[in-house]
Amino acid sequence: MPHPSTWLKVTPAGLYCEPGGFFIDPSRVVDRAVISHGHSDHARPGHAHVLATRETLAIMTARMGEGRAGVTQQALRYGEALTINGVQLWLRPAGHVLGSAQICMDWQGSRAVVSGDYKRHADPTAARFEVEPCDLFVTEATFALPVFRHPSAEGELAKLLRSVALFPERTHVVGCYSLGKCQRLIAMLRQAGWDRPIHLHGAHVAMCAVYEAMGVRLGDLRAATVAKKDALKGAIVLAPPMAVADRWARRLNEPVPAVASGWMRVRQRAKQGGVELPLVISDHADWDELLDTCCAVQAPEVWVTHGREDALIHALSLRGVKGRALHLVGLGEEEEDAAPAEDPVA
Repeated sequence: MPHPSTWLKVTPAGLYCEPGGFFIDPSRVVDRAVISHGHSDHARPGHAHVLATRETLAIMTARMGEGRAGVTQQALRYGEALTINGVQLWLRPAGHVLGSAQICMDWQGSRAVVSGDYKRHADPTAARFEVEPCDLFVTEATFALPVFRHPSAEGELAKLLRSVALFPERTHVVGCYSLGKCQRLIAMLRQAGWDRPIHLHGAHVAMCAVYEAMGVRLGDLRAATVAKKDALKGAIVLAPPMAVADRWARRLNEPVPAVASGWMRVRQRAKQGGVELPLVISDHADWDELLDTCCAVQAPEVWVTHGREDALIHALSLRGVKGRALHLVGLGEEEEDAAPAEDPVA
């Protein structure tokens, strides 16, 4: 039985399944690509043939335009098996954003799983992560330091709602990434009983429409740009993180600047960004979840992509798991969950 390292190769374009003839989340234009999810550091335009979940294909098309998200597209449901040149391929939920998937491959009796980005906590807008035992597991390491232990997302959202109740004359503007975080916050607010309109920065409108088209109900959403200042008293506005401290937010009614991100665990980062209400809500696994997942898949070898590769590899070695840092180019560049330019915990 060949070890997965003999047929899953690290190339300048990214991970390449040699017998299957396809790349996984390639950083360069390729003939055949399997895409884990729609964030721009994993899903790039220009590939000839693209395979992904139906939701990811819709997200890619909305972001890139018709024809740029693969000349031909093939949708694969979670758990549906496909054989490509003798390689059995199937997708498992990754829990990261709508349509996000782990890429599972089996060739000649050995199994590799490329997780993409993932989280283990429940998300009303994404199918929950499923453990797939394997011989080789490829994991992210965005928050792979012991300092990053994410609190309950529901508890963090409760902080936002308490602040809204405490300052009913002010507008709470929450910085969040346009794909995944925005829609998750909206769905969580609805679950918490917030049935009032939620106002959106223009950059968030299109992706919310895609989620709605895919069956995710988000309720009453309105454009913040055209709303009158008085109408936004006591309102919740969702915007890109960069817009929170920008002139755009100053037109709101005494705005309370907030940001929802795993990096809000680092107080210095929140302070530097002028964030009055940091919300530690992440769509990535934290330190404990990374370790627990690597153990749950029972893989004797784990390859680590973007993030704190060395810290995670060391921790895994103490558990008898062999680790390898891949140093893949271009991964981990999502807007609000990208690693800071300077080490925040040094």
